[in-house]
Order: sequence, then structure tokens, then C-alpha cells
Amino acid sequence: MRREVKYGLIGGSVALVAGVVGGLTLFGGSDESSQEVSSTDAKAGDEGAEVATGPLSAKEVQTTSREFLTAWQSGDAAKAAGLTDDPEKCKSALAALGKQARFSKVQLTPGTPAGDKVPYTVAAQIDYKGTKAAYSYRTSATVQRAKSTGKPQIAWKPDMMHPGLAKGDELRTGEAEAPPIKAVDRKGAALTPEAHPALAGVLDSLRDKYGDKTDGKPGVELFIHRAKSAKPADQLPDKTLKVLSKGTPGTLKTTLDAGMQSAAERAVKGKKSASVAAVKPSTGEILALANSPEKGFNLATQGSLAPGSTMKVVTAAMLMDKGLTSPGKKNPCPKYVTVGGWKFQNLNKSEIKDGTFAQSFAASCNNAFISHAKDLSDDDLTKEARDVFGIGLNWQTGIPTFDGAVPVQSDAQMAASLIGQGGVRMNPLNVATIAATVRAGSFHQPYIVPPSLDHRTLAKAPRTMKPSTLSGLRSLMKLTATSGTAAEAMSGVSGDTGAKTGSAEVDGQKKPNAWFTAYRDDLAAAAVVPASGHGGSNAGPVVRSVLTAR
Repeated sequence: MRREVKYGLIGGSVALVAGVVGGLTLFGGSDESSQEVSSTDAKAGDEGAEVATGPLSAKEVQTTSREFLTAWQSGDAAKAAGLTDDPEKCKSALAALGKQARFSKVQLTPGTPAGDKVPYTVAAQIDYKGTKAAYSYRTSATVQRAKSTGKPQIAWKPDMMHPGLAKGDELRTGEAEAPPIKAVDRKGAALTPEAHPALAGVLDSLRDKYGDKTDGKPGVELFIHRAKSAKPADQLPDKTLKVLSKGTPGTLKTTLDAGMQSAAERAVKGKKSASVAAVKPSTGEILALANSPEKGFNLATQGSLAPGSTMKVVTAAMLMDKGLTSPGKKNPCPKYVTVGGWKFQNLNKSEIKDGTFAQSFAASCNNAFISHAKDLSDDDLTKEARDVFGIGLNWQTGIPTFDGAVPVQSDAQMAASLIGQGGVRMNPLNVATIAATVRAGSFHQPYIVPPSLDHRTLAKAPRTMKPSTLSGLRSLMKLTATSGTAAEAMSGVSGDTGAKTGSAEVDGQKKPNAWFTAYRDDLAAAAVVPASGHGGSNAGPVVRSVLTAR
């Protein structure tokens, strides 16, 4: 049984070939074994030979990965790439390690294969205009059987070059594309990823976009240059991997409130998944953003989830704007309503037979809203969400955001949209802005960096609610906060308050996503706790913690 092979370097500096290192001497294996492999491979490709099928043997995995790593380390990019299922992409990526990442003296050390997966360590010297640094990391490759020939081959993936690479990403070494930043909150307090781990991705995005607009100077770094995303909301910031020489940070003032940010982080900490956003209604300034887990996808600003009954704030505004109902008007909530051939029923088959619209709103009774589907055009809800609450407009917040979606739908899907299901999609920042619009009386696009910094134009809603609608909506949210489904979470919260709960059903999920949004004076917040249950008892405490942080 062939022993584990270790690859190393003998000798000093070598010439760069095809972007990696040429002329490297390997040890730990024999020429005889390499020749044996080549002979076996040749037979597999003979005309008329039977094409091998089935799982790869341990020997095939070890031999193929060894050939690949040997060719890579020795600078034979063409040979290494030829052992993969996508030679052109692999050859180009190997060349880029030398030309763009500035890797030299590459050393590859394989680990013990686990099935068809072979881990290995890449160690290299980075050399940029005389500035040098050692760098190493672990990644892996997968060996598979080629369908056409039956021969083992490496399955090409960008992360074979570095575990942080995705399709279209590049490793680059050079002067950073933006200087480092010293982000500060609205009062000048420093915001660091160490003190606020939930802001790490946000701070990276801010550096990407605004670093060159500060007085900072860029340093020399090895970094992942991210592929441009088709959707701004999905754009990932570049990621620094190694600092060769430090730059000078430039100060960047944000709208965040460090104290409130800490409260938001504590509120979601320990939950398997949770997210919260807070804004200032009178201006749209973003005061806090937090997610659990802390690292990874920013659900608070980029999430796209059905908002459940928090959408009833928008629906209620639309119904009142159209003169279809008002807080004191009789608006029963029947046990069942059929729309477009679909039979809707309330939670636990409950009903409010002779209730007012205010009672149905405070109790979040679905069919009080769905029963109005027959009175509406397919695009009525879309127009209200966009033209009054700014949902779906192109927000220019200063960081990547998903700005909400309320698509035009018909029949049962339109009816479901009235209660925040169907095709309606939002995140906590969107929902917090809905509550903020009610508190302020008009939509103020949220932002985290003042628009004066880069002269961007903030989104503006085409119209505002009728005065009677606004006063009615505030009374509905006040009632919900004091004696409705939000009362427990809002108990004892002083000031001018209003709230709405939500529970969004998700196919294949045992418990619904819990939502909660509320305002207290000139502060609005919203939270989602996926797969947790009722909005008031699960997302409510998160929002309460933010509202009472001052």
C-alpha cells in the first residue's frame, strides 16, 4: 500500500512559469509509481477498451490527485489543467495565481483523502514590488470518474485555488481598491468588527463603496475581488486575506447608533436565526442592523421573506385610502372566505362575526382583509406598497439592500398577498420602514451614509396617505400595541407607540416565521425570527429590546 505522499521544495528561488512555479523538485514518491499510473491511464483510453464505471478506488483518488498537485507545483499548468474536467478554466486560474495574486515558491502538501475528496495545503510567497509575505491556506479538490472515458479526473471548481473563491471571483495582490476605513457612529464612536461582529459585512461594504471618498490611503493586500452580481442586493464586498503593508484609515461617519447597535446584537444573540433593523422615521437614518448568526448573509437588509401579517399595515392603508373600510366601520372576519377557487380560513378557524375593522386588525384576523379581494384590482396593493411606502423602489442606502417586492398577482395569490403571503417578499429593514412611514406620515428612504457624501439621489414615494387614512392607521397600530396581538411585547413601553405582529407560513416548515414591527416616538424597528412561531412572543422581545435601548 503506497504511503501518504508529501510534496516539498528543494533548493532556493525558481523561475515563474504559467503564473505558478517551475522547476520544483518533489520528494516522497518514486518515478516508478508515476510511470505505472501513466501506463494504466493509457490503457483506459485505448480504442475498444471497456469504459470503467462505479465508485473510484482509493488508489485512483490518490494517484489522480497526486498527479494534479505535482503538475501544479512544478509549474506545468497545462498538464495540471488537463487532469480536470474544465482545462481552460483551470489553466487560466493557475496562471492568475502568479500574475494577479503574485504567488511564487508554491508548495502543495496533500492531506489524507476522505472518499473522493482530497484536502491539501497551499503555501506560497507573495511578492508585490519588493513587498513580500508568506501565506498559506487549506483547501481541497474532488476526484470524479469521467463519463466518456471512465478515467478519474479532478472536478474543476474555483475554490480549488482558494476556499474563499466562487464563480467569477479573483485572487489579487496589489494596492487595495479602497483605503481602510475608521467607521464611526452618529456621535463619533468607533464601530469595529471586533466590538460589533454583526457589522463586519456592512463595514466591508462601506469600505468598498466609500473608502476612496475618505482621507485614507490604501495599503498593499492580497484580497478576493468579487464577481459583479446581477442584482445589487446580492453583491458581496471584496475580502481582504492578507495585509502586506497597512494603509492609513480614513474616517467614515455613519448614521448608526453604537448603543442601539449593541442592544440589537444582544437581542438576537444565541438564536439559531434572527434579524433586526432600526430606523429613524423622521429622516430614514438607519440606527442599527443585527443578525444571528453574526457572520454570513445579511438577512436584515438583503433577506427576501414573506412578511406575513406585518403586511396588513400596507393593506389596511390601501383599504382605507380606497374608502372600503375604516377603524370604526363594521368589518367582520368570517371563518372562511373563498377567492379564485381557494378556501381561506383563519387560524384555529376563529372568526369575528360582527366586529369592526379595528378589532380585526388588532386581532390580526386574516379574512377581514381577504374578504376585500373582490373589491380590488390586481395591482392595487402593488401601487400602495410602492407609491406610499416606497417598497420596491430603488433604494440608495449606501450598502447592498433588497428593497422589497409586492408583485401584481391575481385571484388566490392576490388574496394571499393581502396578508403578506403569496409573492410578497421583504426583510426587517423594509418592514421597519413601513412602521416608520406610519409614524412619520410619509416615506423616508433608509440610508446608512449621508447622501451628501457621494451626491446620490434617495428614492421618493410618489404620494402620501390621505390624512384620514394616516390617523386611522396610527390608531390601529396603537390599539394593537396596547390591547391586541402586540400588547405583551409592548407592555410598559412609554411614548407614542404602535405595533403589528406577523406569522408567515413556509412550505415544509413546522413553525412559521415570526415577525414584529413597532415604533416608539422617532424610532421604528422590525425583526424576524425564522421558524419560531408567533410573532408577538418570538420577534416581539427583539424589537422591544431595541425600542427601549435609549
